[in-house]
Order: sequence, then C-alpha cells, then structure tokens
Amino acid sequence: MLVGIISDIHDQIGRLRVALDRLQAAGAEALICCGDLCSPFIVAELARGFPEGSMAIVFGNNDGDRFRIMTVARQMTSEADVPRIEIAGESATLEFGGKRIFVHHFNDVGALVAATGQFDLVCYGHNHEWLARRHPGGTLEVNPGAVMGWHPRRGDIPSTYALYDTEAHEARISDAETGEIVASTASA
Repeated sequence: MLVGIISDIHDQIGRLRVALDRLQAAGAEALICCGDLCSPFIVAELARGFPEGSMAIVFGNNDGDRFRIMTVARQMTSEADVPRIEIAGESATLEFGGKRIFVHHFNDVGALVAATGQFDLVCYGHNHEWLARRHPGGTLEVNPGAVMGWHPRRGDIPSTYALYDTEAHEARISDAETGEIVASTASA
C-alpha cells in the first residue's frame, strides 16, 4: 500500500494541488497530513485533490479555526455517505497496510516517539525540514517537509511531500515541482 504524507500547507493551494496530483499519479491509496493546513477551505481542497482513499489529519500550531476544519471534514463523505477524512486531534495512531503509524505535528515529539521503536513509521512536520531516517530497530522517521515551500530562516525552499510504501517499508521525499527524490530511507 502506498501512503502519501504531507505537512505545513499554510493555505498554499497551488502547491498543494501539485503535490496531490503527484501523489495520485504515484498510486497513493491513503493520505496523512501532519498539520498546519491553516484555513478550513484547505480540507475541501484535500478532498477534491485526493478523491479516493482515506485521509487522516492531525492539527498543527497554525490551525486556528479547528471547529470549522472539523465541520468541513465531516461534510466530506464517500458515495456511501461514509466520512472520508479523520481529524485525529493532536496526534494519531493509525494502521495502513499492516503497519503501525504514529502522526504528530511537532518534530521534537515525533523524534522522541520514533526513538522508542514502538511504531513502523513516525511522521511529523512543523520545522519545514524534510527528513527520511531508518532507526536501528526498523522504525522509519519521516518529516515530509513543507508543501508551503518556505522555511522560517532560509526563505524559499522546495515544496515537498513523502510517499510511504508499506510493503517495502520504505519512504521517499520528493520535490513537488520537479518530482525529484530529495531523500529516501532506502539510501539513508
């Protein structure tokens, strides 16, 4: 199973659309968002840009209107009127393709959880710095970087996203604009 991972959208619809198009083309069956959508309209954009499969979202520190984010998410249902988007709150424990996954927004929390070895995959965002690392016990630690394409200290950076393959237990991070792989657990 292929799982897309994004974070730190910060209302950048154009860049989000490019990342979602690439994830759809790659065959992603599920989507994880590690927070900082910002506005509620981004949830509707996620649903339009990722029309198949399930989505799980955790809140980041810039998700101010959480009530409306949750309201819009509840409105996004499948043809069978089943909710497609899970808003998990501050953190989520998920299972995709038989792999246990932990999701949080903050990089310091994510790194601590990854070091425990209790999950197959730990993903997070917040600091806008992509990372793909395999821990000695096999846990993958993934920060997909920022869809926004901006870093608080460095300014403009590539807009990035991650793709996790549950069968191969590998993750890669790609530049949304070029499709070029910028980091991978296979080479880490």
